[in-house]
Amino acid sequence: MLGKTAGGLYWMFRLLERSENTARMVEAGFRMALTRSTDSETEWKSVVTTSGVRRGYDEVYDHYGATEVIDYLLRDTRNPSSVLSVSKSARDNARLVRTALTTEVWEAVNENWMVLTDLLKTPVQEKDLPAALATIRQHSALVRGALHGTMLRNDIYDFSRLGTFIERADNTARIIDVKYYTLLPSVSFVGSSLDNVQWETVLRSVSAHRSFRWLNQGDMTASAIADFLILDRRLPRSLAFCISQVVDQLDALADDYGVRMPCNDMASALKKDMKSRDISTIFEDGLHEFISQFIGKNNALGLQIETDFRFNK
Repeated sequence: MLGKTAGGLYWMFRLLERSENTARMVEAGFRMALTRSTDSETEWKSVVTTSGVRRGYDEVYDHYGATEVIDYLLRDTRNPSSVLSVSKSARDNARLVRTALTTEVWEAVNENWMVLTDLLKTPVQEKDLPAALATIRQHSALVRGALHGTMLRNDIYDFSRLGTFIERADNTARIIDVKYYTLLPSVSFVGSSLDNVQWETVLRSVSAHRSFRWLNQGDMTASAIADFLILDRRLPRSLAFCISQVVDQLDALADDYGVRMPCNDMASALKKDMKSRDISTIFEDGLHEFISQFIGKNNALGLQIETDFRFNK
């Protein structure tokens, strides 16, 4: 496969996943802001910071109000990672690789762009925010369903799934970091009812609340939730699951092409590191520090994939 085609597939699904996860990030901030009656700017600032767009945001706004943050993350075209921006970029990539896609996948991507363009043509009011975020998540799921249901399991599928899981790992890590970056007013709140409510909100934001309840009845603690989101390979949005899937897709490509790339070894090393961890040592070393290191390693892996498969050629 041409590197440009592989890159188009990879980035199309990274961008679609980013759209959905930006919506989840906004939901996390919105729900957490509701748990505190004062200083809501702290929550929204943490969302902007962990989304990786603070520099661009600060060039446009001088404060972190809910209206401004929501608009910047969902529909501001000055933000290349806004939902509106990435949905257009995903469609542009889909057009680039149109002949590699089934009709169903192309139509789902095109419909995603049309629906979100209409949905976000005007600022989203706070009262309408839950429904708007649900629509964003729903159309991302429709594209994913078309991929699973109609595409051959070949290198086209592998590059598509690589994009999904590299991006999902990054965004799940960032959603966890929203919780720990600036949200707790002081260390004294750790383990409090406020702390537990905010962790429960993180679970809901990654669609993991009910799954967690099935497996951990009555154990709604920070340690148990963090363990579930980071290390439990049964959860399709956990960090461990995402990295395991990246390894599987890279191994499939190595089998198809008859060569292992440096990115194969990087992914395997990251998977091995995750398997050697337990949640108690992660908390002892610092959750924020662990998440920051993971995001850095995951980003480096993504760049290595681009280099190894010559996405720009």
